[in-house]
Amino acid sequence: WILSTFNEFPSFPRIAITADAVATRGVHEPVWTYVIGTDPDTGEDIETRVGTTGVYVNLDANDTTSPLVTGASLLGEVPEFSDLFQVPGAEPATRFDVFPGAPAITDAGVIAFKGNYTVDDPTSEDPEVTIGKTGVYYRRVTDAYAGGDDPIQLVANSDTLVPNPGECPPDTTFGSTAPPSAAGDALVFVGFDNEDDPTCGGVYRAPLAQPPERLTTLVGLETRVPGQGNQTFTQLGEGLSYDGRLVGFWGAWGEETKILRLYCPAEGNRDRRDYCSQEYEDPDTGEIGGDPNSICDDTNDPMWPVCYQEKEVPVNQGIFAYDSVGKGKLRLVARAGAGAEFDDFVYWNYSGAPPGAGESEGDAEPPRWRSSAFLAVSQRAGATSRTAFLARKGGIDQDTNVYVDPVDGIYLAVQLGAAKPRLTTLVQTGMDGTVLDPDAVDPESGEVLPITSVALERDAFRGDWLAITASMGTEEAGWAGVYLTRLSSQGSGK
Repeated sequence: WILSTFNEFPSFPRIAITADAVATRGVHEPVWTYVIGTDPDTGEDIETRVGTTGVYVNLDANDTTSPLVTGASLLGEVPEFSDLFQVPGAEPATRFDVFPGAPAITDAGVIAFKGNYTVDDPTSEDPEVTIGKTGVYYRRVTDAYAGGDDPIQLVANSDTLVPNPGECPPDTTFGSTAPPSAAGDALVFVGFDNEDDPTCGGVYRAPLAQPPERLTTLVGLETRVPGQGNQTFTQLGEGLSYDGRLVGFWGAWGEETKILRLYCPAEGNRDRRDYCSQEYEDPDTGEIGGDPNSICDDTNDPMWPVCYQEKEVPVNQGIFAYDSVGKGKLRLVARAGAGAEFDDFVYWNYSGAPPGAGESEGDAEPPRWRSSAFLAVSQRAGATSRTAFLARKGGIDQDTNVYVDPVDGIYLAVQLGAAKPRLTTLVQTGMDGTVLDPDAVDPESGEVLPITSVALERDAFRGDWLAITASMGTEEAGWAGVYLTRLSSQGSGK
């Protein structure tokens, strides 16, 4: 056993609804050394070091003596730990390669997470030829050694049939899965036949129980969008918010799109920035290259020599809440598009690991622009749903495809049954920062700092409590923080 320190936590930690349990993904130096054979020339043992990332849990984060325990690890091929951490549904002693995204945790100490792994290609005799696979898993964790005796359990993987194949062949399996959300005795996740251009798939619920039961389809690409006639979904967002009853998600419909220009980041990891700008030196080959999708030679662009990429974004988008009790009820709680109050719910982030950079640079997947919608749900009473979400208002410059003076805000939709949602503005850019923090002032001039950005995550709404982050500032001064408010039954903050 090797004592190792964490290098980074590449995903936001997530909390249980009522318990003080927290789960996070951590990256670190190898934590285990073991013998894999004997050198035929010297007779000495051949050792290898493994275990550079995992899912870690504190079951009582308010107790300073509560230990941090391992929920999942890359130790699936290690004999001492293969029964606990091997990939279920694969050959024995197959290890995970990485755990993309943020793990979820329930009040009962069950973690739910996405895991990627590789297997031998059955069509090739070359053992070096492999196939990458993915899946959704869970494990019950205790504060005992290695997180207890329960092994990792399979929910769905690349060999699982899509329950609602729709226009896909009936034998279609999941080509992609997304990190799940979990609460109570169930988890929810998004899966598709193809991540980049899905034909079938949707939002699914599965019980946290063994033996595994059939997946329940909550919303599929073939589902009609509420209030939009015969329109069905063309896209479904991967970031689900789940409180044990309500499932919040982003979705799009129709064929109308707009072009959005995304400039390579100026801050953050240098290797990733260089890769986006096609200035990355591969540590294995020494070659200079980078993202082939980036445009770096457009001298007419007002930001040149900054590189950029352009993405098609659906015009018709919505924030939805699905009530999973009984027969289920799907509601459109906020809409973007022609005549709507909002213009966009999708936000972009350039993330991933450049070739040779390793797992410490993100998800160990190639860098690319990834889109997300940010929302959180919390049932108030009965069939009343409350959804907090991040949205943008503003127009796009037709010459540059860039938003002009956009306003980003966090809004609350409260809906009872079939009634029209009641929308409330909680906070948005341009407001005085002192509405959140009395210290958001320039220390030199005393000038109140304006709010410049806001954000929330899918576990940010628990009961009546809502947590957000916000930044305030001018060229001369800046301020930022995490803020918590308690919402009344009418939706306003106390």
